[in-house]
Amino acid sequence: MNELIDPENSNAFKSRLSLVDFNNLGFGTYVSDHMLVANYSKGKWHNAEIVPYANLTLAPSTLALHYGQTVFEGLKAFRMEDGRISIFRIEKHYQRFCRSLKRMAMPEVPFDIFNIGLQQLVKIDKDWVPSKNGDSLYIRPFVFASEERFGVKVSEEYKFIIFTGPVGAYYSKPLRVKVEDVFMRAAKGGTGSAKCGGNYGGAFFPTQQAQKNGFDQILWTDGTPQLNIEESGTMNAMFVIDQTVVTPSISETILDGITRDSLLNLAKDLGYKVSIRPLSVFEIIEAHKKNLLHEAFGVGTAAVTSPISCIHIQGKDFFLPEYDRNSFCTKAHKLLSDIRYGKAEDKYCWNTILS
Repeated sequence: MNELIDPENSNAFKSRLSLVDFNNLGFGTYVSDHMLVANYSKGKWHNAEIVPYANLTLAPSTLALHYGQTVFEGLKAFRMEDGRISIFRIEKHYQRFCRSLKRMAMPEVPFDIFNIGLQQLVKIDKDWVPSKNGDSLYIRPFVFASEERFGVKVSEEYKFIIFTGPVGAYYSKPLRVKVEDVFMRAAKGGTGSAKCGGNYGGAFFPTQQAQKNGFDQILWTDGTPQLNIEESGTMNAMFVIDQTVVTPSISETILDGITRDSLLNLAKDLGYKVSIRPLSVFEIIEAHKKNLLHEAFGVGTAAVTSPISCIHIQGKDFFLPEYDRNSFCTKAHKLLSDIRYGKAEDKYCWNTILS
């Protein structure tokens, strides 16, 4: 793949970096100066270039606006201790991106456009990568159906975009979550394992109802009488039961989380047993009664780990022990962060370090 255009050669370009409050980033507040854009038509991707971040012009009949052909990814870049920039697990994110695209009948983006384009974009906007420990540059690749036609059909035209933005912590305190036993996030044969827009839009209403009742998030279940845990809000769910890290198996209804996969590797390094299997809400209740439920937390790219302080199950609150530096999610979070920031050995070769 040829070098992408560096738009900073344009006399009209003016950076917005001075508008950023790096001491109060929030999450999703700021967008960096540039974006990568490529188009798909006549069976191939073409015209990949990096341009100044700007609004899009879309026809009201654009297919994605009507029938939901839209898929996204989320990964992060980090300012390492020595000042260099690392991007975490590019290939693993790309593989999941392609699986999501396939499920939504959309064309795969070639790896060289995704990988080289992403790295060049981060290099161009390198000054947007925060230096504060815990902060990062969030990277959002996505594809949507761009064909202008309102008949129900698989689009023949698509647009691929990557933009970035500096972010801080996603959740600042342990969460109070409600086990959802009425609404379902996903069903077998559906799109639960794909990062497509409809999965998130469909989750908004029950999450909104839970938040009105004082909860931060939902623990999704599979709709069976066993009420097997699936995900925690927009994250994978993990539990520490009797010194064993337990998490549901990946399936067609559960997203194959990259943070989840990373923490399962680190759990073994930290000396924990790992159990990947169905986990019923009723097993959680029994473990709590026996004082064997030590931790529950969500894991994902945005939050990394989000400890859960209370699980609300069918009208009753189950409180968990307080988290401290000896908690698994605290230790795993720190070790993963140290690897990303270059403070610990990257023995799994997860980091792509920009030169």
